[in-house]
Amino acid sequence: MSKKDFYEVLGVQHNASEAEIKKAYRRLAMKHHPDRNPGDDKSEASFKEAKEAYDILSDAQKRAAYDQFGHAGVDSSMGGGAGVHPGAGAGFGDVFGDIFGDIFGGGRGGSQRVRGADLRYNLDLDLEEAVAGIEVRIRVPNQVTCDDCGGSGAKKGSKPSACSTCGGQGQVRMQQGFFSIQQTCPSCHGRGNIISSPCPGCRGSGRVKHTKTLSVKVPAGVDTGDQIRLAGEGELGEPGSSPGDLYVQVHIRPHPIFKRKEDDLYCEMPVSFVTLSLGGELEVPTLGGRAKLKIPAETQTEKMFRLRAKGVRNVRSGHVGDLYCRLSAETPVNLNKRQKELLQEFEGLVAEGGSRHSPRARSWSDKFKKFVDGLAG
Repeated sequence: MSKKDFYEVLGVQHNASEAEIKKAYRRLAMKHHPDRNPGDDKSEASFKEAKEAYDILSDAQKRAAYDQFGHAGVDSSMGGGAGVHPGAGAGFGDVFGDIFGDIFGGGRGGSQRVRGADLRYNLDLDLEEAVAGIEVRIRVPNQVTCDDCGGSGAKKGSKPSACSTCGGQGQVRMQQGFFSIQQTCPSCHGRGNIISSPCPGCRGSGRVKHTKTLSVKVPAGVDTGDQIRLAGEGELGEPGSSPGDLYVQVHIRPHPIFKRKEDDLYCEMPVSFVTLSLGGELEVPTLGGRAKLKIPAETQTEKMFRLRAKGVRNVRSGHVGDLYCRLSAETPVNLNKRQKELLQEFEGLVAEGGSRHSPRARSWSDKFKKFVDGLAG
């Protein structure tokens, strides 16, 4: 009986890509593997047929020979050189590993070295430091390679031996029914070796506690929540892997005068009602020193003034924000008798002018009267 065309077996076109061929084989292997179909001769035959087709079409040289000469080009019994043996040594564990190896990061290339964990350091800064930029030195508790054993974990003069459970691979394959699951070796915990004589300095871990002093350049304009990454300054990884990173998390301390909102600064200044009434000039604080602010006559309390480009330079765009000053009328306290008399006299003089001096009060009064009359009617 003549063999089926290998492309037909896998259900792909003759110009199918390697990925399409592999995907088709995976589907058929999962469907027809003997471990999933015990006692089913038809499924076993289909599996062997798919395995043979995949072995040829997944190999560039064999595929070229097959495309040119057909089965004769790859069958050793017909003078070819491939010598394919359908299903030989193909346990379902191999199929499962081939299909899901990429997903679980396993495969057959030995244990996976785990990269070191990332660390975080909280850095508190004054607003002035964050706005101007600063270089600070921080002390970070961490672990470093043990000098006594060079990171091997073994006592001086001794060496780790290959783990007998996993053969030095760091992982073992567990068979559960038709599933084959790759797990970290329980004996060596993924290291691939066993330490019979632990180093007394690090107790076999290959690491010792150490406090590092690092210099951190804080760029101008950082804000609370910003992070500065120091590559390779995190925890050590497993031997042969890279360390993690250190992330410096910025937090800005509350400021006695300014509040920050993105690139803008806000402050509130108490002002006498005389200055608000007659106008004048105020000296206001900025992060760069002092600035003059002209107050027009008859300025109302809570009036907001903007000083352009007196805010914060954005750490990313370079845009400079503004400074907003809110004026708040301050009520005089601890008045003496004479001061009180003058205020009462002043109030009387203002009242004589009617709404001309207090338009807002007169407007509110009219609204109030209309509202009350409406309730009564």
